[in-house]
Amino acid sequence: MTGSLARNWWAVALRGAFAILFGFLAFVWPGVTVGALVILYGAYALADGIFALISAFKAAEAHLRWWPFVWEGLFGIAAGVIAFVYPGITALVLLYIIAFWAILTGIFEISAAVRLRREITGEWALGLAGLTSVVFGILLVVFPGAGVLAVIWLLGAYAIAFGLLLLVVAFRLRAMGAGPALGRA
Repeated sequence: MTGSLARNWWAVALRGAFAILFGFLAFVWPGVTVGALVILYGAYALADGIFALISAFKAAEAHLRWWPFVWEGLFGIAAGVIAFVYPGITALVLLYIIAFWAILTGIFEISAAVRLRREITGEWALGLAGLTSVVFGILLVVFPGAGVLAVIWLLGAYAIAFGLLLLVVAFRLRAMGAGPALGRA
């Protein structure tokens, strides 16, 4: 699993970069309409889901555990498609879609981190990224009336934190791929 992840570190890095970009856009454009937020979120969730599926296919090719990445990818793609198909969605429904997506993908990230702890050091970043997703989702469920602006800023902060943690994972994987430890599996 380590070799496959190390060779495809760029997919994890792109997920992190998209998350950071999404987070910054949420802060730069705080007055976006609900429709624009739906489109922005839909694009992010769709891209994140696609890159998670790329990770799943690479893991499957190497005959490694791939199902957590598939589920994470499918949930991300489903959330993105729902956002595009129903752009007139209300802020509350979007809030719950984002919340449950974050909780579910966070659980799958934590699952992947637990699996990786036998393979690499530094899996804490992936586990912490998953925990960040779960906490973010729970906060949205508990405080749904926080207001659209607060949700945008909370979503932006979450996306930046999640993206930075994924970049840590990606560059640790890249460093592993360049070193002699790659031959060990």
